[in-house]
Amino acid sequence: MQLIDAHCHFDFPYFDGHRDEELELARSRGLRGLVIPGVRRPDWARVRKIAEAYDGLSYCLGIHPWFVGEHSRHDLVELRRLLEVSPDRCVAIGECGLDRLRGNLDDQLPWFEAQVELAQALDMALVIHSVKTHDEVVSLLNRLRWGGRALIHGFSGSFQQARKLVDLGCYIGVGGVITHPRAHKTRDAISKLPAESLVLETDAPDMAPEGVPKGQNSPRYLPDILGVLAGIRTVPSQELAPILLQNVCRLYGWSGTQVGE
Repeated sequence: MQLIDAHCHFDFPYFDGHRDEELELARSRGLRGLVIPGVRRPDWARVRKIAEAYDGLSYCLGIHPWFVGEHSRHDLVELRRLLEVSPDRCVAIGECGLDRLRGNLDDQLPWFEAQVELAQALDMALVIHSVKTHDEVVSLLNRLRWGGRALIHGFSGSFQQARKLVDLGCYIGVGGVITHPRAHKTRDAISKLPAESLVLETDAPDMAPEGVPKGQNSPRYLPDILGVLAGIRTVPSQELAPILLQNVCRLYGWSGTQVGE
């Protein structure tokens, strides 16, 4: 099987000193590539440097809702400047979005809207962080007449919310959340959605699967998430994996041979 981790913070300090080993172990379990999201301007150069240091790695640039207070409008100008030159391996804008549990939505909304508009202007995919704000995300995308490609990273919500997002052209990120038996609502939603709307991710080192210590997640666990997903949907992993690979390639605009190039 060939798997792609659609959202992995492989630049985070947790991986320092053992990044090569983690990647090699993940590759031995079927990992073909991964995508590193950018969350704040001071990290963008590091994200790009690490992605370019390894075959099969790509990255995104964006401003995460947790960090909007650290930025000024000049950072949005710089983000656009960097993206307009179409840098190699940069496949999306993000991670951006809204988070009801951390920060103020009124402060976050203008930053999210600006990055949605930038993705529209540059015809780029969008990586969206949405925590208890799925309705607000749907409303904003509708208002801006979104018609592009987007990943709802780390989805945790109802089938009705997921369906509205999928109808807008979004892919639903499936990660460690579904491995926890208590996540009944999310597991139910993921079981009912079209397989063509799902994308695998780890969010490593965060969003650890069941049995993995908090903060110690890794792309090596992507096959385990696939196994749980296959069980929820009652299909063999070998049947589901190629569909998920096609999905992430569509999301990030790759042909079958372009991953991480």
